[in-house]
Amino acid sequence: MTIFEIIIIAVGLAMDASAVCLSAAAAGYAKDGRAIFRLSFHFGLFQFLMPVLGWFLGIRFVFYFKAFDHWVAFFLLAFVGIRMIREGMDTSSEVQKNDPSRGMTMVMLSVATSIDALAVGLSFAMLDVNIWYPSIIIGVITAGMSFAAIKIGAGLGVLFGKRMEIFGGIVLVIVGSRILYTHLIS
Repeated sequence: MTIFEIIIIAVGLAMDASAVCLSAAAAGYAKDGRAIFRLSFHFGLFQFLMPVLGWFLGIRFVFYFKAFDHWVAFFLLAFVGIRMIREGMDTSSEVQKNDPSRGMTMVMLSVATSIDALAVGLSFAMLDVNIWYPSIIIGVITAGMSFAAIKIGAGLGVLFGKRMEIFGGIVLVIVGSRILYTHLIS
């Protein structure tokens, strides 16, 4: 497998994480350096770890996981997205915001956006590709694209305010629906 092919795969895998980061930043969650680091780092880390996990699982378990992986991603992204939409529509100042750069929300988003990377790891095992080099590239590209998406999203949040939280939630539901749709039609 060439470096160009690995980069193309990495960019494709990073798109979901980048969309989530753009949405989170536009909704005003990634305001400080720590939140930016947490989002970029964790998305990159999970995109690195999941192909490795998939590779180690190998072809033995692919059929069991492939039957429901898209449903897991859809429900996790839809859950967080619907919560963001509700919070964006609530005009009271008492709303407790669920920061996607912290706790279980970040873990759910990291898993949901990296399930495809698990499948890539399974396919690398079938193709007898050494997993470490591609996984490092996938993780680094995802972290970089996530960081860039946060910076872009932060600018949008300043321009559009609370409406971006609603938009961000809609984007998460759309990303989850796209994952579900592409798996169901293939």
